[in-house]
Amino acid sequence: MKKITFLPLLAVLLSFSSCYYDVEEELYPEIDCDTQGVTYSGTIQPLLSENCLVCHSAAVNTAGITLEGYDKLKPQVDNGRLLGAIQHRPGFSAMPQGAPQLPECDILKIEAWINSGAPNN
Repeated sequence: MKKITFLPLLAVLLSFSSCYYDVEEELYPEIDCDTQGVTYSGTIQPLLSENCLVCHSAAVNTAGITLEGYDKLKPQVDNGRLLGAIQHRPGFSAMPQGAPQLPECDILKIEAWINSGAPNN
């Protein structure tokens, strides 16, 4: 009689353990993101045009922030507002507003450009 009650319990326990999923490479895939050779004209400006200038162009100038053109962008880089906003850091308005966060690779490219001194290249 004890064998019969033990078998269903064993079957239930085995079914739970068989669902465990812990393949690290699949749970946390590596991001294939090339941050070498990031330039303002070739990388950053197109990212801004695609994701930011709808609200932060010279014509629209939402919240008094213009990211169109290197000379307008650089102060936002220097004061940390650009990176804080796109990384959704506390104390910054999460950008793009009302849209999902930029892809991690795009953020890494912007960060790499900033860390290299944010050159106008």
